[in-house]
Amino acid sequence: MATYREIQEFVKEKFGYKPKTCWIAHAKEVYGLPLKVSPNRKNLKERLYPCPEQKLEDMKEAFRHFGML
Repeated sequence: MATYREIQEFVKEKFGYKPKTCWIAHAKEVYGLPLKVSPNRKNLKERLYPCPEQKLEDMKEAFRHFGML
């Protein structure tokens, strides 16, 4: 399982932007990957900053690269 930092570095090199950690967590949730709940998360049922639709495919490719999917 890759760390968030490794995923951020891969996406930055491949797609030219650094994804927010909350985007990575949302993408993991969308694709059914295990994730931990942040202790500072205020509402477990709502995301303040969900991953934009056009970025989900980039996250999916990163997950595949690291063998997570």
